[in-house]
Parts: sequence; C-alpha cells; structure tokens
Amino acid sequence: MDDILIKGGEIIDGTGAPAWRADIALRDGHIAAIEDGRTDSAARVIDAEGRIVAPGFIDIHTHSDFTLPLNPLAEAKIRQGVTTEVVGNCGFSVAPALPGKVDGLRDYLSGSAPWLDFEETDFGSYMDGWPDIAVNTVMQVGHNTLRLMAMGMEDRAPNEAERRHMQEMLEEGLEAGALGLSSGLFTAPGSYSEAAELRDLGHVLKLHGARYSSHIRDESHAVHEALAEAIDIGEHCGVHVQVAHMKLSGTDNWGQMDRMLEAVKFARGRGVDVDCDQYPYDWGTNPLRFLLPVWLQEGGMDAMLERLADPYNRSRIRQKVAEVGFNNFGRIESWQDIRIAISPNSGCEPGATIDHIAAERGCDEIDAICDIIIADRGATRILVRCMSEEDVRTISAEPTALIGSDGPCVAPYGITGQGKPHPRLYGTFPRLIGRYGRDLGLLSLPQAIHKMTGGAARALGMVDRGILREGHAADLVIFDADNIIDQATYDEPHQYPAGIQTVIVNGTVVVEQGEHSGALPGRLLRRRGMELS
Repeated sequence: MDDILIKGGEIIDGTGAPAWRADIALRDGHIAAIEDGRTDSAARVIDAEGRIVAPGFIDIHTHSDFTLPLNPLAEAKIRQGVTTEVVGNCGFSVAPALPGKVDGLRDYLSGSAPWLDFEETDFGSYMDGWPDIAVNTVMQVGHNTLRLMAMGMEDRAPNEAERRHMQEMLEEGLEAGALGLSSGLFTAPGSYSEAAELRDLGHVLKLHGARYSSHIRDESHAVHEALAEAIDIGEHCGVHVQVAHMKLSGTDNWGQMDRMLEAVKFARGRGVDVDCDQYPYDWGTNPLRFLLPVWLQEGGMDAMLERLADPYNRSRIRQKVAEVGFNNFGRIESWQDIRIAISPNSGCEPGATIDHIAAERGCDEIDAICDIIIADRGATRILVRCMSEEDVRTISAEPTALIGSDGPCVAPYGITGQGKPHPRLYGTFPRLIGRYGRDLGLLSLPQAIHKMTGGAARALGMVDRGILREGHAADLVIFDADNIIDQATYDEPHQYPAGIQTVIVNGTVVVEQGEHSGALPGRLLRRRGMELS
C-alpha cells in the first residue's frame, strides 16, 4: 500500500521538460511510482486536479542557520514550497566557535542573528546538535568565521600557523559533512584576505570533493573584477563555484547584467564548473555597519564603535560616500532608499528611512548612521534599494541562474517576527513563478521550476532530490499556477504567499490546504564524498 497517492496533477519534474498528467505514489519517504491512472490502494489520497505537482523548491542561498533553532517550523520558507535550505552563506557560519572567542562571534553576527544563542563548538558537534525542523538543511563553513577564529579582525595576511589553522577547521567541517566553504569578501574580515588565502582553502575543498560559494568581493565598484576572482578560484582549484545573489549594485553599474552573465557562460565554455543565483528584487539588505568602509571594523566591535564616535572619521566616511557611494552597494538614488529593518536597541522604528531619522534628530545622514550603529552595537539591519529592475529581469530570464532568498527563515509571530525584514524572506519563489514567469512572461513555468529544483540540485551535487523520479526523496510542492504569487511587501513583509496548497518533505505532509501541520520531518543533508545525501 502507498502512503500517499497524489492524483491527477500536472507534473513538472524539475528537468525543464514540459508538464504531463500523471499520479505520484509515495512510500517510506520516497517516490514509489509516477504513472497515469495508478490504481494501487493508498493510506491517503491527495487530489491535485488542475494543479502543478513539482519537486520541493531548493533555496540555494539562505541564512536560516540564524533562525531555524528558534523557529523549527520554518514557516516563511515551507509556505513558499521550499523543502531544502542551504545555510552558512556569505562567509558567515555559527560554527566553529572556539573557547574564548564566542563573544567575538556573537558581536560579529549581531546584525544578522541578534536573538541566537552562541556557544563553544566545533563544526561536527554543531551539526550533530542540529534540531528537528520542518525543512532539509545543507550546511557550509564560513570563511569569515574561520578567519575570525584564527586571527580575529586583523587586516593582514595570515601567518603560516594561522593559515594551517583555517585549513584544519575547514577540514573538520568537511569531514563532518558540510557542503563546502562560503566566503563574504565584501566585508571584514573576509575583505582583508587575498586570493592566495582563498586558493589555499580551495585546495582543501578539492581534496574532499567539496564546493565553494562566494558573496564576491565587490558588487558595485569593481564587480566584474570580483566576479573574475571567484571564477578564478574555482578554475585554479578545480572546484564548483556558486556566485551568490548575482547583482549590479549602485547606479553607476546599472544595465551591465548581460556582461555579467556572458562572463559566467564564457567560463563554463572553457570548463569551469560555475553557477550563479539571484533573488528577484531590486532592494538588498545587510547590517547597517557593512555599508561603511571596511577599515572601520579592524580590531573588532569596540574598536569600530570608538572610531565611529570620532568626528574626523565621520568626515572621512562622508568623503568616501560622496566619491564612490557605499561599500559593496555603490551609489544610491536617495537617502530614502535606506530604511531600517530592525534596530533592537537604538530606538529607530522599523521602516523608517535614514533621511527621516536624520531630519528628526537635526543632523546629517552620516551622523545618523554612525549614532545608530553605536547605540545598537552594530546590530541594526537595513534595506537598500541598490539595483535596477531591468537588471533583475535580465537575470530572472536567464534559465541557468538559480534562486536563493538570501535570508533567514522567519514567521509573523514570536521572536523572528520582529521588525520589517526584506519581503524576499516570504516571497522569493512565488514571486519568480508568478510575477516574472506568468505575469511578465520572462520564462516558462518548466524553466522557472528547473531553476529552483533540478538546476539547484545539480549545482549542489544532490543525488536524490530536485527531480521527480522513482526512488528519489519525496519532497514535493503542489500549487495553483494561475494564482501563485508573493504577498509580502516592504511596508508589510510578514505575509505568506498565495497559491500553494500542499508541501511534502521526506514523504510527510507539512503544509496542507495552505496551513502548517506542525510536522518536523526535515533532515540534515551531509556531503559524502562527491555527493550530497
């Protein structure tokens, strides 16, 4: 007997192939059969007539390691149809956290994980202690975290002992089953590293059959050179490279997305294993302090706060912003394009813009930014409109560009329901399908599904997910193609999408008729040799 029989749906299998009508039988957490008119008995039958049945979506770039231990229901993602999240991105990971260095890691990640408890752990113990949650999880080791553990926030090259220490910590994480290494070269301490340091770590990845993902060194002022650096590391070390949230930040760079995509295609043409991903929005988000020059962060939190209080340093910041714009974000059109997402201790209201805060305080915008960072000890997070809609559409239409929310999993209630975070946390996947696919006609439904399922699975080295095939894990989503759409906005971000009826993880129904069942069937997926299973 089948555990679940999904009858009468239009199957889009994740390969990019057109839809066809069939029934899908699930048994023991796997797909037992895909056939039309299946007559075997089943403990449960789900009527999918008039709906799409697809593989569960893979969120290839997230930061949900900061929130899933606090809200294991994973509601903002599972209600989008996401069944697997890849965490530990942009060089930020919660482990390893070495003795005597936990407070430093907590301070460093305060703008991303303000509510998370930190404790001493190596990477293997961290993975072993991962809680039961609603979605599958894939973990990465963060380069910024490794550097912080080995040499703090120092702006220099590592010595031989520090270099070996980073390699050893990475190797420990890979042996525990981490997918690979992520880097965040746009901010300190990753920005203090040279390419040779990343190549040294890349050789460790190669030995273990692991992978490399990168928030590249600069997404604005030197974006093409930064993309070339990421590709070079993959080519030099012989490892897969995932270029995170591909974008062109800053008004000076808008309109060059075709050049970026061509660089990726050219690299593939000469044999480099490289992919990229995006979130389909023209606003980004980051800790407020990351907008400022990286020299401010050298030496850690207390040193940064002392520098920010110095009027001379504020003058230096004003000059730099006037000359080239913000670190990693470039020039923006207006101070109204920076708004508070959450600022736990500064008194700033979520949704308030920097120009409004400065006017209320009777100061200029740079003074307002510095004062907020000091008051909140760097924990303030903001949203920035830094991209053009034209560039967002160009990469959305690219069939090989994968999809990642670049955000933690939250919910409209509880501790993760605070503030006004980026709406991509609730809407990335329905938005690509509904707005950019169906409404704007930039790509077909099978293409959109492939970007977030089979394409992502290939990039991750997954062997039994991302494609609907007999014997594969039973991760599925059932949705209404005519009505699926994001509903989260910048003013009201804590809103679930519409049009998704059922989400199944490892053969267990987690979302039924649009409501969470409370089930926690997610698995921690570990890399074993060259495969993720």
